Order: sequence, then structure tokens, then C-alpha cells
Amino acid sequence: MLHSPALSGLRGSAPVFAALGDETRLRLVKRLCEQGPLSITNLVSGSKVTRQAITKHLRVMERAGLVHESRRGRESIWELEKKRLEIARGYLERISKQWDGALDRLRQFVEE
Repeated sequence: MLHSPALSGLRGSAPVFAALGDETRLRLVKRLCEQGPLSITNLVSGSKVTRQAITKHLRVMERAGLVHESRRGRESIWELEKKRLEIARGYLERISKQWDGALDRLRQFVEE
């Protein structure tokens, strides 16, 4: 079996894509992107999702390396790991370029 650095990096990003495959977690990422580090209380505010459910989603994201938790007094503060998101975005950009190339080749073939 072949092991290229790009392939192993993609495998390492699989948990990130799996974690982002949930609508609630995507909303949490969006809020953390827009508002910066937030407490559980702030993340639950305005949501129909319970505090316990939000915590479970954050733990999934933490295992994927998307967020990390710190303490401020008695509060848990959650912050995005932006580098992890940038790596995932890089893979998506490469895949997009590959698709663009494949579509261009198909267009040229059909037009000939």
C-alpha cells in the first residue's frame, strides 16, 4: 500500500470533516468564528439545543482538534483551532482544483 504525505494528511483530517458533518457543530463553528472564544452559557444562549448536547458536540469537535477548552474561573471557554480549519480548507481547495481540471477535460472532450 502506498503512503504519501498528502494521503496521510488527508486521513488525519478525516475526523475534522466527520465532525463538521453535523448541522449543530457547523453552527457552533460559525458562532466561534464570528464571536471568538465563548463560554458554554453563551453558546447555549439563543439555541434550542440543551447545554448537555452542546457539551457533547464540543467534545466531538475537541477530539477532532477543531476546538480547545480553557477555564476562566468556573466557566469553560471554548475556542476554535484555526490552524485545523485552515488545513481542512486547503484540502477542499485542492479537491476543488482537481474537479475543475476534470470538468475542463470533460468539456474539451465533449466539444471536440
